[in-house]
Amino acid sequence: MSKMQKTSLKEKIEKEIVPELTKKVGNKMAVPKIEKIVVNTGIGKMTVGKTSKEIEKIQKIILNDLALICGQKPVLTKAKKSEAAFKLREGMPIGVKVVLRGKRMYDFLGRVIHIALPRSRDFQGISEKSLDQQGNLTFPIKEHIVFPESTDSDLIFGFEITLRIKANKKEEAIELLKLIGFPIKHG
Repeated sequence: MSKMQKTSLKEKIEKEIVPELTKKVGNKMAVPKIEKIVVNTGIGKMTVGKTSKEIEKIQKIILNDLALICGQKPVLTKAKKSEAAFKLREGMPIGVKVVLRGKRMYDFLGRVIHIALPRSRDFQGISEKSLDQQGNLTFPIKEHIVFPESTDSDLIFGFEITLRIKANKKEEAIELLKLIGFPIKHG
């Protein structure tokens, strides 16, 4: 029986994908690469009409679950100015974000591709329209419970994942994502 070798996503990118893209682009320095991943969620809607203790509990659950999912402590984002129409005051917590780079970024990306997206309900691929003109990819995870690291709580929240990709063209970024294993679809 042969023992299967487990390679990390970073090793796969360095040993297989970069050489393949270098042939197409012609220059190793021009090969597209993922610079960082930003994971963020808004908590404003969940806290409307709640007491301060309930708000604190919701924040604690979200902070804890995102820390487990991302492998890094998230940061609470606060409102920069008051907005009466949204019942928002300056300094109120409105969201949570995590910026991933390096090894944690590749570990998280591997879990998204191989665990979270296949477990997402009614998932049929990520549209090419999710990429902006620079080639940055933004897509939602509707329920955080698709990650096995999430805790068993009654609170289910979604979040958004943004991949900051350094590429010359949108097409090059799409090629990189397809080679990594993202289920990108046309349309």
